[in-house]
Amino acid sequence: MDIANLLAAPVSFFLTLVIGKFLIPELRKLKAGQEIREDGPKWHAGKAGTPTMGGIMFIIGTGVTVVALGWRQMLAGEFVHLYVYLFALVFGLIGFVDDYRKVRQHQNEGLTARQKFILQLAAAVVFLSIMRYEGLLSNRLYIPFADVTLELNWVMYLAFAAFVIVGCVNAVNLTDGIDGLATGVTFVVMMFFAGATVAAYGGLSLVSSALAGGLAAFFVYNCHPAKTFMGDTGSLFLGGAVAALAFAMDMPLVLVPIGLIYIAETASVIIQVAYFKATHGKRFFKMAPLHHHLELCGWSEAKLVTVFSLITLVGCVVAWLGIQGRI
Repeated sequence: MDIANLLAAPVSFFLTLVIGKFLIPELRKLKAGQEIREDGPKWHAGKAGTPTMGGIMFIIGTGVTVVALGWRQMLAGEFVHLYVYLFALVFGLIGFVDDYRKVRQHQNEGLTARQKFILQLAAAVVFLSIMRYEGLLSNRLYIPFADVTLELNWVMYLAFAAFVIVGCVNAVNLTDGIDGLATGVTFVVMMFFAGATVAAYGGLSLVSSALAGGLAAFFVYNCHPAKTFMGDTGSLFLGGAVAALAFAMDMPLVLVPIGLIYIAETASVIIQVAYFKATHGKRFFKMAPLHHHLELCGWSEAKLVTVFSLITLVGCVVAWLGIQGRI
């Protein structure tokens, strides 16, 4: 294993931890407090005012690590780790604009759904175009377990890829609803990517290891009771990173087993909305996304983070078994 990959997690952990010490007080000074959903669980009202946009700390920590430890690879003409990070960063910037508007307007709404979708779709198309131009993306769809590859028409593949990326980004965003949840789940996902890419995709292992280290440090500040929230700045960045890593590995279908929680959270919202419309006002869940429903059923935030992270771990083990023919 390359020494850079070994150092990525601890270096990113240390940097993120230090950045957090300075960032959180500054966010408080800027009055960058989270606005809480009026229709959310009543006990969440006590979280109002907790600094948001805390995801900045692991975005910077990861970025410095990726550039510093990936410098030798870039000199050798390998930039895939930088492309993945910059792609995630674009989504983080979209989230930052959304968070900033919420903070400035003191409400829980930032960019409109239409604005977010257009920006996210544009970012996905640019990323896919660059990856294809650089020869880092193929139109062959790898099927885990079956160990077969289907070659798709490029237009069809790019449309599929853009849809999956935007869906993945928003699914991770939906998962970020209680202290430490998106952090814990995505930490497990990043550990999977770090292990799956270390042999054949060294640059990608660098990014995922750095992100795992950054998320571990962020969890120190984000575990219940949270001292800061990652905000859309952090959750959209993470969603972009998860999607980009899957496509850079040329294995987008791996997102199904490793993203079980992301999928369940998104499905719960879709079911809730569809059922509400079909029954003219009735609710399928007590509240959506799924984590809020389970909260109202009596689950603590700590239990949710633990169970959801363990489910993700099982999904990652399944995924690992499914791609043995490729790694």
